[in-house]
Amino acid sequence: MLFRRIYQFLIVYCLGLACLLGIKNVLTLSDYVIPGVSLILETAGRVSQGYLFDVFNTLYVTILGQMISIIMAFTVGILGRKSSWAGSFIKVMAYNIQAYPIVALAPIIFILLGDGFISRLLIASMICYFPLLLSVLGVMAVPVKDIEHFYIATGRMRWQLEVKIRVFENLSKLTIVIAGSATLAMAGTIVAEFIAANAGIGYSIRIALYQSDLAGILVALFMIGIVISVYQGFLESLGEQVKTKWSAPKGGELL
Repeated sequence: MLFRRIYQFLIVYCLGLACLLGIKNVLTLSDYVIPGVSLILETAGRVSQGYLFDVFNTLYVTILGQMISIIMAFTVGILGRKSSWAGSFIKVMAYNIQAYPIVALAPIIFILLGDGFISRLLIASMICYFPLLLSVLGVMAVPVKDIEHFYIATGRMRWQLEVKIRVFENLSKLTIVIAGSATLAMAGTIVAEFIAANAGIGYSIRIALYQSDLAGILVALFMIGIVISVYQGFLESLGEQVKTKWSAPKGGELL
């Protein structure tokens, strides 16, 4: 999965870069407008080390933000799984919070909390949270009747067991959603850094944009894509290991 993620990204990136260079050649644009291959490679050699540290700085915030959003989504999903008044109220409140565009709220967050780590973490969590919440609510709100009926009939059903059954029966879906949410968390962190931060790859992209350095931006996008592809591949592999472990009896052999 890891190598598949990487070469899929490389294919997409190379196609995009080829289209950009094709436009440059057709319209005979200068390197100032669209850099050539030599300028991109020269820029990569000059900024790649600094950009690599910036990407890892962004990834650190991304992972924390994603973890917070997963905890929030599962908490709201578990509390709001029932069709009771309390469950409906929790779901409506969660939806209303997300009704406001995060990009519009970002300046307010930076004014209140400054341009440091907390602001980046909060924006990354908020952008990543809502798609996760929809998926978790979709899983938690639908009973697995064939299995749950047995425990209800025997009087052994507890809310913890109910959650475990629904998570296990939808583990593949949840794994895909969590792996995909890594992209949203990374995008949220980069947006926060681009708007008003003093660290991270988004901050470096903003500097490159102000300097009209498209080659630097292309290098940054390449490094972001490679790092997020590796991270997503790791999450997918981890999800497969969890599914294998949960599908095995105590003896360790698969059913």
